[in-house]
Amino acid sequence: MNKNWIMMGMAGLAMLSACNSQETTQENVIGKQEIAIENGIMTPEVMMAFGRVSSPTVSPDGTKVMYSVQYVDYKANRGNSELFVAPIDGTPTQITHTPKSEGNATWLDDNTIAFTYPDANGLPQVWRSNADGTGRKQLSNMEQGVEGFLFSPDHSQVILIATVSLHNKAVDKYADLPQATGRVIDDLMYKHWDEWTEAIPHPFIAQYDGNKIVNPKDILEGEPYEAPMRPFGGAESFAWTPDGKSIIYTCRKKTGIEYSLSTNSDLYRYDLTEGTTENLTEGMMGYDTNPVISPDGRYMAWTSMERDGYESDKNRLFVLDLTTGEKRYLTEQFDYIVNTFAWDNDSQKIYFTSPYKGMVHVFGIRLDNLDIEQITEGYYDYAAVYPAANNKLVTMRHSLSQPDEICIVDLATRQVSDLSRENETLLAEIEMGRVEERWIPTTDGKKMLAWVVYPPHFDANKKYPAILYCQGGPQSPVSQFWSYRWNLQLIAAQGYIIVAPNRRGLPGFGQEWLEQISKDYGGQNMRDYLAAADAIKAEPYVDKMGAVGASYGGFSVYWLAGHHEKRFDAFIAHAGIFNLEQQYMETEEMWFANWDMGGAPWDKNNAIAQRTFANSPHRFVGQWDTPILCIHGEKDFRILASQGMSAFNAAKLRGIPAELLVFPDENHWILKPQNGLLFHRTFIGWLDRWLKPAE
Repeated sequence: MNKNWIMMGMAGLAMLSACNSQETTQENVIGKQEIAIENGIMTPEVMMAFGRVSSPTVSPDGTKVMYSVQYVDYKANRGNSELFVAPIDGTPTQITHTPKSEGNATWLDDNTIAFTYPDANGLPQVWRSNADGTGRKQLSNMEQGVEGFLFSPDHSQVILIATVSLHNKAVDKYADLPQATGRVIDDLMYKHWDEWTEAIPHPFIAQYDGNKIVNPKDILEGEPYEAPMRPFGGAESFAWTPDGKSIIYTCRKKTGIEYSLSTNSDLYRYDLTEGTTENLTEGMMGYDTNPVISPDGRYMAWTSMERDGYESDKNRLFVLDLTTGEKRYLTEQFDYIVNTFAWDNDSQKIYFTSPYKGMVHVFGIRLDNLDIEQITEGYYDYAAVYPAANNKLVTMRHSLSQPDEICIVDLATRQVSDLSRENETLLAEIEMGRVEERWIPTTDGKKMLAWVVYPPHFDANKKYPAILYCQGGPQSPVSQFWSYRWNLQLIAAQGYIIVAPNRRGLPGFGQEWLEQISKDYGGQNMRDYLAAADAIKAEPYVDKMGAVGASYGGFSVYWLAGHHEKRFDAFIAHAGIFNLEQQYMETEEMWFANWDMGGAPWDKNNAIAQRTFANSPHRFVGQWDTPILCIHGEKDFRILASQGMSAFNAAKLRGIPAELLVFPDENHWILKPQNGLLFHRTFIGWLDRWLKPAE
C-alpha cells in the first residue's frame, strides 16, 4: 500500500538526467541476507533473512516471467526490492541492483519493461528499461511522484495514479496560519486506515511518445472521489479497451458519512474522445472491482459482491459482453469466493484462485458451459495466476512451511514446478515442524478443519505448551498461509504446539459457514475456538496453553479472557477490539461496524445490536484471571490504540499480570523491520514467561 500523497505537476528537465543511473555508488544496496542458523531452528532474525518473492507478470509472448524479491536488512531498518526475469523453462536472472525499490513492474513488450523508481528527490516516477535491466530511462516527471500506472495497448497513452489535495488543511482556509496543525472536521471518513484524509488518488491520462510521458489530464478533475479506492487499490482498478479510446475504472462515488456507510463501488467506462462517463454496473449494490478485458476485446470480467455494506460478502465472478451489454454470473453454482483471476489466451476460459477447505487453489471455468475444474492440489496456497506459452500457467505459491516462490503449472499434466528458488538454500538448513490436518468435532455436531503445527524434533513422550491461534479478518481463511508476523512455524520452533482452527466465519467451507459470524461475534465461532482448545489440550503431550491473535483475533483473545474457564495460562492480543461500543463510535468504516455488530448501541429496539454490545469483552473484565500482553499501533485508525490501552489498564487495575507494547509509528500491521523484531521478541518472551516457567 503506497502512502505517498501526490499532486500532479511538471518539474525541470534537470531531474531527468540526474536519475538515469542506477545510483549504486550513492547508497549501499540491500540484497540477499546471510545468517547463521543454529540447530536448524528458525528465529525471528532467520525469518527476516528470507527473500520475499512477489508480483509475477508474464511477457506478451508468454515465454518470460518477471517478478520482484524484497530483501530486508533489520540493522538498516529497511527493505529493498529487486527485479528478476526468467524464461518459463529456465533460470532466473537478477536484472536490477539498486539501493531503492523498483515497484509496479510490468512488460511494455517482449524486450522492454516499465516500473516505478524514486527520482533524485526520492519521489516515485515511471521508468523504462530493457528486459535485462540495461538502458534505464525516467519517463514521468511529476511534481510529487506517481503511485502506479497502466499503459494503453499500443503504449501511446498511460494512466497515472496520483493524488490531489482536498484542501481541508488549516493553511488552505487561513493562509496566515501556515504552522497551524489543527484539523477542522465536519463529516465522517476524515481518517482511513492509517492516514488523515487530506488527499485522494485520481487517474490521470497522459501521452507517451516513446521517450517521455507528457500532458497529464485528471479525468475526475473537481470530483472528490477516490479512484483507485483506499487503502489497497492500485493499477488493477483500471482497464483499457483494446482500441485505447476508453478506460474502465473502479470508483465509489460517495464522500463523508455516505462513503463510511457503503461498499457500493461501480465500474465506469470513460470515453477519452467525448469525455463522457457510463456506469457499467448500475444497480449492482456491493463492491464491483478488478475489471479485466478479454484478449479478444469482447468481454470484461470482474469481481462483484451482492450486498451493500458487507465487505466480506461472497466475491463472485461476472462477465459483461461489451458488445451486447449482457451480464453473466459465472460462479453462481460455486459456493466459494474468487480471489485473483486471469483470462486464458483464447478468451473462452478464466483461471482463478479460491480458498477451498483450508487451502487456496487454482480453478478454471469455461464461458460456454460454466464447468469448473480444480487445477492444483496439495497443501499450498496459490496467490496468483497468469496464462503463459506452451499450455502453461505462471503462478505463485506458499505454505505454512515455506514462503512464496514463482512456479509453473503444466496444464496437460497438472505438474507444478518451481521457477524461482529464492529461499531454497535457507530452507534446507531449517528444521520445520510437522503440519497436521485435523478435523475437530464442534459443539453443534459439525466437523472443523484445524491445522496443527508441531515443534521441530517433536517427541510425543514429552510435554509441550500449546497455543490456540485466533484468526483476524474476521472472515479471512486459515489456510496454508505464510506470514512474516504471524508465522506458525516460527512460534512452533520456540517449542510450542500450534492449533489453528478454521472456525465459523472463514471462507473455503461454503457460504453458510462463512456468514455465521456476522452479528454474532461471541457465538458459535467462539465455541469453535474452545472446541479446538479442548481437543488439543486433551493430548497427553500438551501441558500449559495460551491463546494469541490479531484484529478480530485480538478481539477473540479479549473475549476468551472473560469466558475461558481456566483453559488458558497466557494471552496475547494485537490490534484487538476490547470495547465494542467504543469501537462503533471511533472506527472509520461504518459499513463494517453496522454489518458485523448489527447496528448502533443507542438503538435499543435492535435486539441483534443489543446482544452484540452486551457481549463486548470489556463487560467481562471482572472474570479475567490470566496474564495478558496487549499490542497496538498508534497509527491504527481501523481499531484505535485506545482499545489496547484500555484492556491493559483494566488488567492492571484488576491486579492481573499485564504488559503493553505500543508502536507510535505502526498501523494495523507491524511493517518496520526493527519493530518486527521487537514484536517477536516481546511476543515469544511473554509466552515463555508464563508457559515455560521452569525455564
